Amino acid sequence: STVYLQIEAEVQRRKQLIHQSVERKAIISKCYKPKHPEVYTLQDSFLAPEFLEIVRFCTSPGADLQGLLRYLESFSDKRIYRLPVFTEEFCQTFVDELENFEQSDMPKGRPNTMNNYGVLLNELGMDETFLTPLRERCLQPITALLYPELGGACLDSHKAFVVKYAQHEDLDLSSHYDNAEVTLNVSLGKEFTEGNLYFGDFNQDPSPVPKYIEVEHVRAQGLLHRGGQIHGALPIASGERWNLIVWMRSSAIRNLLCPMCHRKPELVEAEGFGDGFTDPPAEEAPQTVNLCALG
Repeated sequence: STVYLQIEAEVQRRKQLIHQSVERKAIISKCYKPKHPEVYTLQDSFLAPEFLEIVRFCTSPGADLQGLLRYLESFSDKRIYRLPVFTEEFCQTFVDELENFEQSDMPKGRPNTMNNYGVLLNELGMDETFLTPLRERCLQPITALLYPELGGACLDSHKAFVVKYAQHEDLDLSSHYDNAEVTLNVSLGKEFTEGNLYFGDFNQDPSPVPKYIEVEHVRAQGLLHRGGQIHGALPIASGERWNLIVWMRSSAIRNLLCPMCHRKPELVEAEGFGDGFTDPPAEEAPQTVNLCALG
């Protein structure tokens, strides 16, 4: 049937994605000259002082959820939190770097199946020097307290990309959930009006979203939410909106159940983080999985 052929074509397309991405990364690494090479390596000076204070609190002895919540802005009871992440200066320089890349003749991949405009940050070579330290050193102490049952203490991989919304390009994003246990969404600028995020319920059917709450973007600040929280972006009315999205994944959680199809995963070989699943050692398939201090 037509539907079967469409699905088969999509499966083949996705299998090719990884190889194409590896090829693009190699070309970019060899041929692209960054305008701001300093932004590729995470430095404390890029991070808002309040964010560093939150990380210090979360890594201190006796840190607990109640203490952490005093530093964060919470929205309804949906476990969506806003916190300062970067400095304004870093956001400006980072967007300038991304625009420089966008205007170059380098090959570019789509950030995901829904966003047509933006940049896959692993292809720019930012995984090892920027995103992994951000996830391990800064974000994991926070998510361990906020989302322990989702593997917040052992988010061992990620997929990170920047999405761009502008007139005559992508204006909005329909309701969906993320292929992630926990998502960080940071507003980088530039200047825009409207374009709020909206959130429905956890593990809700993506469409339609009957009741939802709206959350406004604040430049240099980030939203943390569960990947399974249905959400979308309302249309921007003017300007350009750039957002850094980090999908954080816990192999201990997703090895038990794929977050997208809710079945036990069947793995295919992949390069890089491969959607965050891991293969158990061949000689022993463990019956129990260490859920990294979920207890």
